[in-house]
Amino acid sequence: MKFQQKNVLIVLKGVQRADGERDVVELSTLGKYYKLENGVDYLTYEESETTGFEGCTTILKMEGNRRVTITRTGDNLRTELIVERGVRNQCSYETDVGALTMGICGERIINTLQEQGGKLELHYTLDINTSLASENELYITVKEC
Repeated sequence: MKFQQKNVLIVLKGVQRADGERDVVELSTLGKYYKLENGVDYLTYEESETTGFEGCTTILKMEGNRRVTITRTGDNLRTELIVERGVRNQCSYETDVGALTMGICGERIINTLQEQGGKLELHYTLDINTSLASENELYITVKEC
């Protein structure tokens, strides 16, 4: 399977709403964008101290506007969140105190990424034991370096 790889600037903005509070995290980092012939795209980048996941690698597997899988790996850590429009997926999320099983319900995915760059927007909710934990938005802008 052929693919194209590009060095990119990735700007991430995460918005989380929980218990009446709104938390916003913004991050800019360098990464790689891979475009496969089968229509699946990947973004990869190294986490930093800013996110609390220093030493971890994050991989986003994007399947058009339908599904995005976010995998984070590092020392003794593997987390995978699947955001799929209109579907609730159960995923394992590693924390300092152990693993949690969470439900991720994808509400909206907008993917305009192309070889020159573009945007990815995710809207989803997280639940623990079917109780709403947070409403989340992730905005990612990608520009070719």
